[in-house]
Amino acid sequence: MRLRKTGITILGWILLLLGVAAIILPGPGLLLLLLGLVVLSQEYEWAERRVEPVKKKAFDVARQGVSSYPRIAGSALMAAALVAAGVLWGLDPPIPIVGPLGPRLPFSGWTTGSSIIVSGLIAMALLVYSIKRFRAEAVRE
Repeated sequence: MRLRKTGITILGWILLLLGVAAIILPGPGLLLLLLGLVVLSQEYEWAERRVEPVKKKAFDVARQGVSSYPRIAGSALMAAALVAAGVLWGLDPPIPIVGPLGPRLPFSGWTTGSSIIVSGLIAMALLVYSIKRFRAEAVRE
């Protein structure tokens, strides 16, 4: 019982922290925040009270993101750019020295590159989900 609560707490807080980071960095921030709150809501009432407002906000943002074709195209382009940047980071090509950068990309290699690629693929999957789930509602509004 105690081990379960500890595991849920640790997993929930990790997801919440990743969500906060993903709001700033590329990634599905609101989705990770929501997932962290859902996990924590199994053990904590304060988290349960916050699930619905975060879910509403996440769905509103998703609906707005597919409300027009330029937004959809922009999101798809940015997701593809993330995948391309991940491949570039993984290949670690030499770059010109510009200020503190160069002759290599910071934190280069496939560890960083693959995490950027995964972020881009998640963004693409969420875009497809948002189109299927919210596009009709967004057009009506």
